Amino acid sequence: MLHDPRTMYGALPARRLSSARLLRFSAVAIPVIAAAQPVMAYVPAILAKDYHVPLTTLGLVFLVGQVLNSLLDPVIGALSDRTASRFGRRRPWIAGGAVAFLSGATMLFFPPAEVAVPWIATGALLYYVGASSILTALLAWSGEISEDYNERTRIASTFTLLSSCALVLTLLLPAVADQLRPNDGPLRLHLFGALVLAVGIPGLLLTLTSEQDRPASSARTPLALRDALRAVFGNRLLLRVLASDTAVTAGQGVRTALLLFVVTIYFGKPEWAAGFFLFQYSFGILAGPIWQRIGTALGKGRAAVLAELVQAAINLGLVFLTPDRFWLLLLLAFLQGLSQGSGNLLLRSIVADVADLHRSATGEERVGLYYSVFSVSQKLGGAIAVGIALPLVAAFGFDPAAARNTPEALQALVLVFGLGPALAHTLAAICVFGFPLDAERHAEIRRQLRARDDVFAHASATPAE
Repeated sequence: MLHDPRTMYGALPARRLSSARLLRFSAVAIPVIAAAQPVMAYVPAILAKDYHVPLTTLGLVFLVGQVLNSLLDPVIGALSDRTASRFGRRRPWIAGGAVAFLSGATMLFFPPAEVAVPWIATGALLYYVGASSILTALLAWSGEISEDYNERTRIASTFTLLSSCALVLTLLLPAVADQLRPNDGPLRLHLFGALVLAVGIPGLLLTLTSEQDRPASSARTPLALRDALRAVFGNRLLLRVLASDTAVTAGQGVRTALLLFVVTIYFGKPEWAAGFFLFQYSFGILAGPIWQRIGTALGKGRAAVLAELVQAAINLGLVFLTPDRFWLLLLLAFLQGLSQGSGNLLLRSIVADVADLHRSATGEERVGLYYSVFSVSQKLGGAIAVGIALPLVAAFGFDPAAARNTPEALQALVLVFGLGPALAHTLAAICVFGFPLDAERHAEIRRQLRARDDVFAHASATPAE
């Protein structure tokens, strides 16, 4: 029995997926996103304070985990492009990753009272490997469930919407814990873990049964490292997207790394320490639908430029903060929430279009690889932000442990807090300014791919003489 090549090679009929189907497809991302911030912000601190694990040991364990997570992304992306199984290419990686992720999350969020370092190291290893496998395969699959230029923006905006919802839900848990038992670290861990497990298994089942997962092409792309590097670094459009996204996440990282210092020390409002993130992310729920509509109206490239310039302007407004203008910080946080992740979602959607162009030109299937290096660019941007922002404000004399900082040090904190993200978002806009892969060009690429698939189908159907 011959397979329809449009099913085999991904030329699925252009159709508008219902919102319910998109939410179902994206469901497995919810537990991964819900676990991410607690693992970074709460788990090490609580393990150190309440379980008496040395900070140096925790720092090493989680650093190794994040490095491994970054290194695994391209490997998983390339392997999933080539996976041949009765269940498809991406499903096995999501299912296997979910087993590792949920096991690791359980170990981290429900540690024994006398937890040992091997327990933490094993939990962190399983958590990071599982999260990498789930998200890399899911993002690659998201670029394949529709070939339509604008539909891919809807898919990416759904991820942004779910990310914001998961973050808001996660940020509510510390407030709940404080109402039940203030300063109870283990209770916070258990609430985080209960949330992840409660949505993890249903989310996995919803995603795995949502959409068609096509098998690997019979003419599979070589796995050679040199060929993979050439496919990435030889693709100028992909490099522009990666550079833009690195700048985007660097800007976001600077703001996140310094926000608590600005709120608690510059403004002297420690009572807003947790609530401020919740305030901003609550409005971020609206960002995905808003920017999906803008992307459809303007095209992804132009919309990405607009999104980054808007974010640059918002962050530039931060330099006008003064200790008596907390209202201005709240206003800018509200605007930031409405544009939260706007550049990320548009750039994420463009990656699938760039992969189509590459396959049209070379015949190579690289969507998994391209989404995996896109994930690496996001992690790189965050690392750059922390590596620059914290030493920079320290160089200007700011000390978060000091009883009192000088006015000059506090002013430097605010300037880095505002100018750093503004410059980063401006650079992100420059990287994709005039991006040539628009809806019309992409439609032509899809016509070429369909014509090639039809030729293959005809050749396969012709019996050998």
